[in-house]
Amino acid sequence: MAKKRRPPNIKEKPPDNHLEAKKYGEPRTFDPNFKGPVVNRSCTDVLCFIIFILFIIGYIILGLIAWVNGDPRRVAYPTDSQGHFCGQKGTPNENKSILFYFNLFSCTSPSVMVNLQCPTTQICVSKCPEKFLTYLETQLLYKKDKNSWTYYSQFCKTPIPKSDRTLSQILMDDNCPAAIFPSKPFLQRCFPDFSTKNGTLTVGNKTMFEDGKGKTRNAGELRAAANHINKILDAKSLGMKLFEDYATTWYWILMGLIIAMLLSWIFLILLRFTAGFLFWVFMSGVIGVIGYGIWHCYKEYNNLRGQENSHLTIYDIGIQTDISMYLQLRQTWLAFMIILCILEALVILMLIFLRNRIRISIALLKEGSKAIRYVPTTLIYPVLTFIFLSICICYWAVIAVYLATSGVPIYKIIAPAGQCEHENKTCDPEIFNTTEISKACPGAQCIFAFYGGKSVYHQNIPTLQTFNLFVFLWLINFVFALGQCTLAGAFASYYWALEKPEDIPPYPLFTAFGRAIRYHTGSLAFGSLILALIQMFRIVLEYLDKRLKESQNNISKFLQCCLKCCFWCLEKAVKFLNRNAYVMIAIYGKNFCRSAKDAFNLLIRNVLKVAVMDKVTDFVLILGKILVTGCIGVLAFLLFTERLPILIEGPSLNYYWVPLLTVVIGSYLIAHGFFSVYAMCIDTLFICF
Repeated sequence: MAKKRRPPNIKEKPPDNHLEAKKYGEPRTFDPNFKGPVVNRSCTDVLCFIIFILFIIGYIILGLIAWVNGDPRRVAYPTDSQGHFCGQKGTPNENKSILFYFNLFSCTSPSVMVNLQCPTTQICVSKCPEKFLTYLETQLLYKKDKNSWTYYSQFCKTPIPKSDRTLSQILMDDNCPAAIFPSKPFLQRCFPDFSTKNGTLTVGNKTMFEDGKGKTRNAGELRAAANHINKILDAKSLGMKLFEDYATTWYWILMGLIIAMLLSWIFLILLRFTAGFLFWVFMSGVIGVIGYGIWHCYKEYNNLRGQENSHLTIYDIGIQTDISMYLQLRQTWLAFMIILCILEALVILMLIFLRNRIRISIALLKEGSKAIRYVPTTLIYPVLTFIFLSICICYWAVIAVYLATSGVPIYKIIAPAGQCEHENKTCDPEIFNTTEISKACPGAQCIFAFYGGKSVYHQNIPTLQTFNLFVFLWLINFVFALGQCTLAGAFASYYWALEKPEDIPPYPLFTAFGRAIRYHTGSLAFGSLILALIQMFRIVLEYLDKRLKESQNNISKFLQCCLKCCFWCLEKAVKFLNRNAYVMIAIYGKNFCRSAKDAFNLLIRNVLKVAVMDKVTDFVLILGKILVTGCIGVLAFLLFTERLPILIEGPSLNYYWVPLLTVVIGSYLIAHGFFSVYAMCIDTLFICF
């Protein structure tokens, strides 16, 4: 098959009757002058190309608008209660880069989870408190030691010359905290300095302390108030250990990934000789395993003969939570044996009646291995796809951040008890304490919530975020479509080369890439647009499901489940059809609809061949991925657990599973990239065949 040029579908059986031919199209006839992908072709789906370009231009304009109005520093820097950045250059807070919470105990309020804000005043400070001190203590010590007040006043919103105000006045004006605790900066925020002493949780070596309001608190209460902070502190220690492990093993990880790349390439090359052997050995194993299952079921069925209650039926004992009760019945093992016998018979009959189609599939696998050997540059293409995808993902993420940080500071009322009728209403922090709301809702705070505005742009930010997501999905699918069309063109050039490698065109991969970009951008955009619309609808369904989860009844949940399932199946079907349509585009240069129709008719006329080839190919590629990943994983496990002291001394690690998982996942992704090229090669050769 590698030496002789064949026209597409030359072995395809003619339709049984005229009606079937009319329904699924006529097979292509032999054309001795056809020499591969059509050279003289014209641009296809020009209208979709224009729409695609307009969307990209709009996407670029959206990025510029978001860049002008957004400010990612709002994500990088913590923001105080007034909406000012901590540590931003050129502002009064330039030297105050850390956020300090006045009353961390208020973070246990239910409103924290609703509003994602702690209902207490937050200010920017240059350093965190290093000792326990209450406002009342500074008043008592003021005449003897003014340094204590000087130290305490740096955690107030505005400088106060002396502590001559009462505690109630300070709390009413919300100018200073009632107490400060030993803290440490992390993620530019002051977090309590928790530690353990003799198994007891402490803060600054104290288990009990005053909160400045006449109450005695313990470290456990403060920990409960900052439980999410403690998780971050624990994550810090874990993160440092993970970083140390990566720093120690990075060259071993890199070496493992390089070996995975070599193993994947060797596996693809050797498929020319081992594809049939691997398949038949696996099928023999399947038949043997099912046969062993039949024997085991018969043995258990025979052993239970004569035992007490073994003659009972499943209907007699009813529904039981203890599964072992069913295994004590002869009827259970008889049912298992019958099911396995039927399954064994189906597998054997399938192998007998589909043996010719299996041979064709194995021949295509071997031919695909030859194609990879003659056009090795195709194995580099996944790197180009990765670069394109990285650009799309980064651009989408940057625009999303800039859109999210567009606008002016918006302040909302947040009450500690969460029961204020004015809660979540907008407010002005400059005059909030003089309004009636502060009196009607004691303890309520006017706190920065988010960035927004009342202009047309700010009011339509959710719409722009939706547009950002949709174009991102369109571009991602276009990148995949471009890769499939390019690889199909390269492998089609190989297929129709009479003498290999002499008749293979020079640089087939780059030639196919140029053809796809120059003539078929519109067609690829058309196919990727259909997929993007389906994926967008699925995302909308998931969003509605999350938002309306509590208010749904059983009928609406069932309908939503059905919709999700239907659109999942539709997406898979469209992906499969698009993949084959891109092969037809690469070969014949027709528009998307014509190519999709021809591909569909061809697949329907050869549905059994398609099914068998698809499953055989999937099996071989899955086996290859398991083989590559398993080999690298075992070697990495032996190395990182220091079980190869005779051959090589492994590194000393905190968590050996960190580099191990990195190597295993990386090896799988590399194998997947190599084998995706091979799968596209098989699909192209099948369409050509």
